[in-house]
Amino acid sequence: MLARVKSSAVVGVDATVVDVEVDISPGLPAFSTVGLPEAAVRESRERVRAAIENSGYDYPEDRITVNLAPADLKKEGSGFDLPIAVALLAAAGMIPADRLEGLLVLGELSLDGAVKPVRGSLPMAMAARQTGVRAVAVPERNAAESAVVEGVDVLPVGHLSVLVEHLRNGGGIEPARVDLARMFGAPAPGGVDFAEVRGQEHVKRALEVACAGGHNVLMIGPPGSGKTMLARRIPTLLPELSFDEALSTTKVHSVAGRLAADQSLVTIRPFRSPHHTISDAGLIGGGVHPRPGEVSLAHHGVLFLDELPEFKKHVLEVLRQPLEDGEVTIARAAVSLTYPASFMLVAAMNPCPCGYLNDPRHECKCPPFSIRRYRSRVSGPLMDRLDIHVEVPAVAYKDLSAAADGESSAAIRERVTLARKTQAQRFSAQPFTTNARMANRHVKKFCPIDPTGENILKTAVDRLGLSARAYHRVLKIARTIADLAGEKDILAPHIAEAVQYRSLERG
Repeated sequence: MLARVKSSAVVGVDATVVDVEVDISPGLPAFSTVGLPEAAVRESRERVRAAIENSGYDYPEDRITVNLAPADLKKEGSGFDLPIAVALLAAAGMIPADRLEGLLVLGELSLDGAVKPVRGSLPMAMAARQTGVRAVAVPERNAAESAVVEGVDVLPVGHLSVLVEHLRNGGGIEPARVDLARMFGAPAPGGVDFAEVRGQEHVKRALEVACAGGHNVLMIGPPGSGKTMLARRIPTLLPELSFDEALSTTKVHSVAGRLAADQSLVTIRPFRSPHHTISDAGLIGGGVHPRPGEVSLAHHGVLFLDELPEFKKHVLEVLRQPLEDGEVTIARAAVSLTYPASFMLVAAMNPCPCGYLNDPRHECKCPPFSIRRYRSRVSGPLMDRLDIHVEVPAVAYKDLSAAADGESSAAIRERVTLARKTQAQRFSAQPFTTNARMANRHVKKFCPIDPTGENILKTAVDRLGLSARAYHRVLKIARTIADLAGEKDILAPHIAEAVQYRSLERG
């Protein structure tokens, strides 16, 4: 007898629907799985047998053939356990076959029949809706993220027997529901705020400009000057995630298995801070079974690289593609996957190996060749992709002892959000929404400057030897400064301030 139920497989951060077909025919007891199953899928036969028997059902002692279609798509993971078990019981006549119509099932089985969570249930539920599936049976721990998808009933399943009885008799499982408005209104964890940062007013201004235009930032300063403290508060300046942004970010975290059991959506912009010993696969993604890397986990958020020159040079070089394209492609012999990676890069470094170059309170003993070698660990092309270079000096005592708090994150975020709205209107016909994403042809169109500003920029290019890419970076930053000021055109003060944010070129 033949039975069929739908399941799903993740490819990159998207999913495709898979038909799980089970045929039981007379013959010697055997269990074979076809359709390009990898090891974990082939091993499901042992888990399925034990789960069915320990749940109180009879396991068919016949020849069992499981086909996973389409057959040319490689099937990975243990999420096919539950659909195989359900289809097998339907083929054995224990579940009415018509109850499987319009149902998608996914989940891993324990030997006692308990259903364990799987990765990627959110993109799987989205794929189910696109193909007209009316209900999705998922593990209980995946129900919250899957319930975000409207148009399908998400059935949380804790045990194989619960799903079987629901399919037999109906009405045994209530669909999961989530309150999206409540999730987006929840306060950010951690409670950090820019008001806690003493002094560093020019750095705060630079970070405000960076957040308003989505620009990448490099902070240069001695140890203890507050670079990490400032970086960790940058997400509090960024506009709140829209629903579409939250959905695309959550898809990445779902595929990577980073969502908590009760988490439906990632509603707070991610902040990722990998250690400088990370590998290129850990940063960019990949592995034997490719998974999203840190650049993708920071999608629509902030990627913070502390002690930038301490990262391996070949690891830093792989950042070029995501910084330019907003996505990363991982090519393997059998498959090529693309992960989203639209993030704001924030990096920090010391000015020299000891960290005290130009510090009035400490003597730097680094020879010039040592300083040059230290800075050369970050290549010129990567440095050009860091729009803003800002110096972070040690905080003076009068700033540390000041009684009054600085400007709050909420006040700064209002200005940033308003500037972002201005950019969104300007780029409504473009495939991007921030100044940092403008290509050279867009800079020429959207960044008109007055004659005085053009003279300032010409002088800066001549004296500082700015590259063509740095020249366009200055114009983009000036465009953002003008947006924060509510100006339609770029004026001379905007150009002058933008040039100040290229401190490495200024020496």
